[in-house]
Amino acid sequence: MQVLTKRYPKNCLLTVMDRYSAVVRNMEQVVMIPSLLRDVQLSGHGGSVQEGAPDLYAYFTMLKTICVEVEHGLLPREEWQAKVAGSEAGVTENEAVEAEEAEEERISGELDLEAQFHLHFSSLHHILTHLTRKAQQVTRKYQEMTGQVL
Repeated sequence: MQVLTKRYPKNCLLTVMDRYSAVVRNMEQVVMIPSLLRDVQLSGHGGSVQEGAPDLYAYFTMLKTICVEVEHGLLPREEWQAKVAGSEAGVTENEAVEAEEAEEERISGELDLEAQFHLHFSSLHHILTHLTRKAQQVTRKYQEMTGQVL
């Protein structure tokens, strides 16, 4: 696994982002044959498999995609919406965008900027920590499947 080269305080968002990037890079180096992850479920608490949960391959590709965005920045909003919407009808997409913007305006009117920042910052910190754990689980499961467990 790669070692973090930068030193920030433990709970600093930059530390969490660096840790996430390092764990995903390690996952990419360990997982030599990603197709082995297809149709393999990540077991939850107590070894139980959640019904309808994505397979490890879906986690693998999602974690890599998010890592690219963490390291290189976001796609422009229009590109991101087109990617997410995929083949959905344009009318539905426009309605969803309008509803999202109306909700954002309503929330911004209720909260001050400092509160909004804290909410999003803590949410991002939590999500990146959760995704880091998922990348570690995918790596560990792949190692178990291929007999590479240390």
